[in-house]
Amino acid sequence: MTVPKSTPSLKVAIVGGGPGGLGTAIALQTIPNVEVTIYEQASVLREVGAGISIGSNSWKVLELLGVADGVDTGHETWTVLNLGLGRNGQSGQERTKLQSALLSAVNPGTIKLSKKLVHMEDHGPAGVTLAFKDGTTTTVDLVVGADGIRSVVRDIAFPSYPDTLKFTGTTIWRTLLPWAAVSDLDPRFSTTAWWHTPTTHVYFSPVGEGLWEIAARAWHDPKVHSASKVSWGVPVTNEHVESHFNEYLPQIREALSRVPSGGWREFAAFAGPEMPTLTAWSNRIVLVGDSSHALSGAFGSGAGFAMEDGWILAQALAYHSNDTSRALNLFNAIRLPYYAKMYKHLADQTAQRAKNLENTRVPAFDEQVKSKVISDGGGGLDWIYHNNIEHVWNSAIEKGNGELSKPGAIYSSNQSASL
Repeated sequence: MTVPKSTPSLKVAIVGGGPGGLGTAIALQTIPNVEVTIYEQASVLREVGAGISIGSNSWKVLELLGVADGVDTGHETWTVLNLGLGRNGQSGQERTKLQSALLSAVNPGTIKLSKKLVHMEDHGPAGVTLAFKDGTTTTVDLVVGADGIRSVVRDIAFPSYPDTLKFTGTTIWRTLLPWAAVSDLDPRFSTTAWWHTPTTHVYFSPVGEGLWEIAARAWHDPKVHSASKVSWGVPVTNEHVESHFNEYLPQIREALSRVPSGGWREFAAFAGPEMPTLTAWSNRIVLVGDSSHALSGAFGSGAGFAMEDGWILAQALAYHSNDTSRALNLFNAIRLPYYAKMYKHLADQTAQRAKNLENTRVPAFDEQVKSKVISDGGGGLDWIYHNNIEHVWNSAIEKGNGELSKPGAIYSSNQSASL
């Protein structure tokens, strides 16, 4: 594959200042003649207090971005707890301060706040114009949609996609409170863990700096509840949240009750179908992270996937000397089949659960929880959690130009290269 000698200038707009947007900016700012700006709709980019579990795959990309040393080593975690009746789990690492580590590596002046994207216009070879709610506009050569599962970039570039997003049936309530407020309740609460019933779970975890996170989930039939479930980060009452977890251990219910009034935020989980491509508008738009695969956090590694996307995008642009057409074709060839396998895994899992429901015998409570924990526990997913994105990139390049034109060619080597 011939690499052009000249490197033209490239103006890039990243929409979204989360881990995916920040990681992409860090990777892109090392490429010659690339000007990067992050447009974030929030007025203040605060440190995110919620804990993020970082596995081997995510840690590798943090090292490649040069920010791993700025992320706390965290604490060992053991999951999963079944209402105190039994334990099953795997060891991992809970990392904090991810956002601050990424922010520290972004070049000064890169981030523009209070920039809510409302419209984009394709001008062909002249670029893409972005219009923001504050009335300002900018025209760039490449737009990176890093704006999450409700991506404005994706919805404009793929106008039929918004109608395909559906409520999954899962509602999540999140909050942070001082660890001191609950530390007397149960010594097990100092360890990151998921406490399950068949249709709900409660996640407890210390997240550093004296804070403790709760993320509680409940599932209801989406055919019944989908019409009313459109919430995203809206305040809800303590009574509403607690009503979903009445069958839990007393100390868990007490922990929920100690959340200060107004502390809960509700999020309705949505998911969408697999996309046929991660690029649009003749390779002037590319999607990274949740904007490209609306899986509603199914694998619990969304930040890692997004940063992997950003790193691969930067390598592809550098390899093709800022030729967006060739670079984004390469990006698609590497990442699209990876997400396709995730969708297939979930489809197979759903089919198996449906088959299990055909059994006329109603399993006992503990049996249902055991089945749920085992099926949700990540077994057989080393191709995700031990993915080595640097090996994947090297393998892709070694395959050469002819192989890159085959949709599944890159991913066929993903598994062996990344374990």
